Amino acid sequence: MCGISGFHSASRAITGADLCAINQALAHRGPDAEGIYLNENETAGLAHRRLSIIDLSAAANQPMRSACGRYLIVFNGEVYNFRDIARQLNIHPRTSSDTEIILEAFAIKGMACVHLFNGMFAIAIYDTAEDAIYLFRDRLGVKPLYYFAGNGNFCFASEIKGLLQCALVRSQNALNEPAVFTFLNAGYIPGPHTIYSSIKKFPAGCVGVYKNGTLQITPYWNLPEKIRGETVSDYSAAKKQLHELLTDAVRLRMISDVPYGTFLSGGIDSSTVTAVAQRVSQQPLNTFSIGFREARYNESEYARAVAKHLGTHHHEFTVTENDALQLVETMLDAYDEPYADSSAIPTMLVSKLARRHVTMVLSGDGGDELFMGYGMYRWAERLHHPLWRALRRPVAALLRMGHNRYKRAAGLFDFDSFQTIKSHIFSQEQYFFSETELHRLLFPRYINPLLFDEQQIAAARKLSPAEHQALYDIRYYLRDDLLVKVDIASMHYSLEVRTPFLDYRIVEFAVNLSPHLKIQHGTAKYLLKEVLYDYVPRQLFQRPKWGFAIPLPKWLRHELSYLICDYLNRDIVMQCGIAKPEAVQHLLHRFDRGEDYLYNRVWALAILHRWLIKNNYPR
Repeated sequence: MCGISGFHSASRAITGADLCAINQALAHRGPDAEGIYLNENETAGLAHRRLSIIDLSAAANQPMRSACGRYLIVFNGEVYNFRDIARQLNIHPRTSSDTEIILEAFAIKGMACVHLFNGMFAIAIYDTAEDAIYLFRDRLGVKPLYYFAGNGNFCFASEIKGLLQCALVRSQNALNEPAVFTFLNAGYIPGPHTIYSSIKKFPAGCVGVYKNGTLQITPYWNLPEKIRGETVSDYSAAKKQLHELLTDAVRLRMISDVPYGTFLSGGIDSSTVTAVAQRVSQQPLNTFSIGFREARYNESEYARAVAKHLGTHHHEFTVTENDALQLVETMLDAYDEPYADSSAIPTMLVSKLARRHVTMVLSGDGGDELFMGYGMYRWAERLHHPLWRALRRPVAALLRMGHNRYKRAAGLFDFDSFQTIKSHIFSQEQYFFSETELHRLLFPRYINPLLFDEQQIAAARKLSPAEHQALYDIRYYLRDDLLVKVDIASMHYSLEVRTPFLDYRIVEFAVNLSPHLKIQHGTAKYLLKEVLYDYVPRQLFQRPKWGFAIPLPKWLRHELSYLICDYLNRDIVMQCGIAKPEAVQHLLHRFDRGEDYLYNRVWALAILHRWLIKNNYPR
């Protein structure tokens, strides 16, 4: 796990000094070593910050040159099956690092080598003979990669804050106005877009070639194409296959030359990963959980019970609300564009505490999206039912007359078009602004949303509404919210997080699993739970799904009220010129009056205006 960056600029509008500054801005991603390569005329270069996980020797430092001398690589992430690849391609390495195997595989097979890789990765390879840069990003987008390209200049980095160290990039970082609407609707900005018009997210599952002043991007893996005509519907066969895939995915992700463990919240996903990992491990596994001292938010007892049953070496950190509050400003600045997922705060907390003991952890990310653990999948089925479709307007009006829970549900029924139903369901399940609300809130200039690809996916079989919603979440929410959250939060403390559920083999299995094995008799993640119950008694999980929640509505009224006072007052709102001051004040009045379900709307709006002011927008 590392930070990578590089550039190509025939005109030398981007320089080696820019590259050094970019690399320094990524120091938190790799405190163990750093390296920079510049070609002879300094028109191209690569840089690297290293967090040593596999092969801790200096021989594995980067940029690394191939045995033939032609290619150089910088690489962020892990390719877990590198030893199998070495045997398959008859590579005789000088080091024990996966970096060398990736590089030599490229020298042998070219861009096609990426099909061999099982891992999480953002890779850049410079071809000195062709003066070309090749980029690769893993199938699910676990590892980030951002880039700038224009007028014969190209620059990339693991984080936006790195790119902003380059003077040329800074000179062209106009506000991406459509991203404002979409951020307030979703709480994050979907790729390939960012908040900056000139900076893009390199797409997951793609390879890119920058040569002769042009960047060409080509997909090598597309999840909808992996959907087969028939689903796996036999319970016994499906359970056996899932267990085998999980065991192998966890085993591969436990390859490490540094201490490691797992995040253990006590929920289904992290408990499953931990159970399998402990079965594979030859010694007690390190497990990490946190809980609020305030009883309502403390679920650490469940993690403790799971850890005790599995026999792990459990580390339980009890934190106060004040501990979390002290991280709010750090969290908001760590994410380089507006980012409203407040669960980043506990993720940063547990990462910070785990890093005291280990350098790498496994997590349960992806389980909800792959095995239908969210309530929005039930909403997808409901809202596609002909009766609800016909009655949605009167139902919404009726619900608005009730208390907060019904008012919140009213938003799910209040939509104009089924063309955007997936993003609408997500938005309202996450308590953000609906498109209808944003048309009332924003000035006309900003009513121009980025378009999610919400067309019905042409697949080998007809998908249910819940399956379509889950695919939408994998392609957007998981990639551009949840994985970004974990990457930034963990790498802020130089901690590597590996995600067994996002082994592409498990993902391809899950999208071809019968929906009846995902939700059965009202039980979400049915098959996954059945695997878990082979390890841990089911009674430990007979409780409502909660997760590690923070009391954001309370904080916004008290400890974080300064965000409202400082960034949503009439003068600041008028200065930024995005939202109508009267609409903002009306929203705040409703929230103050007790409509708690509006808290994420207030939070997102405050975060946006804070970001605008801190980054000197409008300009």
